[in-house]
Amino acid sequence: MHQNSPFLICMDMKLSQTEIVDPISLWMGPTGQHLKEESHINLTSLGKLMITNFQEFMSGHYICTLTYKIISEETQKEQELYNMYTFMVFGYQEPDYAYQMTVRFTTDSCSGKKNSQFFQLLMKILNEIIFDLTCHIEAPSYKCHFLEIPKQHGLKNELFIAFQVRPFPPEWKSTCRKLSVNCEEITNAKVHQARDRIEEFFLKQTDILKHEFYYIPNIHFVDHSLKVIRIDSCQPGFGKNDILHSDCASCCVACDPRTYSPDTDVTCQACLTAHNYGAKTCPQTKT
Repeated sequence: MHQNSPFLICMDMKLSQTEIVDPISLWMGPTGQHLKEESHINLTSLGKLMITNFQEFMSGHYICTLTYKIISEETQKEQELYNMYTFMVFGYQEPDYAYQMTVRFTTDSCSGKKNSQFFQLLMKILNEIIFDLTCHIEAPSYKCHFLEIPKQHGLKNELFIAFQVRPFPPEWKSTCRKLSVNCEEITNAKVHQARDRIEEFFLKQTDILKHEFYYIPNIHFVDHSLKVIRIDSCQPGFGKNDILHSDCASCCVACDPRTYSPDTDVTCQACLTAHNYGAKTCPQTKT
């Protein structure tokens, strides 16, 4: 998306090894119109096609008809031939990354306010760690459970803490896209950094917590309990399809006609009234 397509060549490998006379290439776009040199179309004298600043609605079939002649050396008789080549071109972008993180702490009791206070302060610390990356903690939650652990006597209380790390609060995303066409690349790089900082924090959390709390609560990090799962989301009008696009299964590809995606889900939904690539809405049929 927002980049130039590869050159589409109106010829096959076998024909490229043959001398042809008076080659003429005629290109047709997804809407059936004949293509000519214009703002987003680059046509070379050799019949190569490049689509510049590619947008989702430019996805679809690109058909080239190559007309050429072969002249007999003996009779100088001309024979006119033509070949047709079809290309499927799709707009795609990298998914937006976020991370679901879970971590556990031991605590001496599931009752009282100190668990809630600890959780709130922990979330505050994590937000401060990643604030300069314009990332934030989202959907934080915790529950206290008691566990029976093999080969240990009695029950053990533990806090099960979960949260997500996301780049840019929603209201900032539109600003990012105005500033850079590589917004997804920028935000993904920042959320990777945020993930790394939080992972480092929990590796060193004992020393850090000593400086953050006036007293050391009887709450301790459970070694190796940090779990990190990447969450992918696609922009509206895009989705993943590892069957149709197996060569780019992780890519968010413009939704095909008769499908649409109104939100950040990774799946394009069926819609018989959506006729364009990259549909964000499902038009209502007129009665």
